[in-house]
Amino acid sequence: MMRLENKTRLLLILSQDVLDQARVIAGKATTVLKLPVSLQIVLRALIGVGLKRESHPALFANIESQARAVRQKRSGARRAGEGSYQPPGNLQGLNGKRATAKR
Repeated sequence: MMRLENKTRLLLILSQDVLDQARVIAGKATTVLKLPVSLQIVLRALIGVGLKRESHPALFANIESQARAVRQKRSGARRAGEGSYQPPGNLQGLNGKRATAKR
């Protein structure tokens, strides 16, 4: 049995298609096992199984495509925002006046 004593919270952003596929798996598992299976259980299981297949070519192809997509999106955002960077200490409010962070 898997123990979840050492827990860490994680924000995971998924496409709607991936989320829908995971929901389908949760529904099928609920039917077959005759136990309530949540989306969280399915995602933990998929991550666990994926980590055991660390040398699988499809896994690396997926990782590469996601890494390239993130890189492309970030470089596009950097180009779009050039010249508008402000260091963290210079906060500006909606009225355009400089605000200071409370300590």
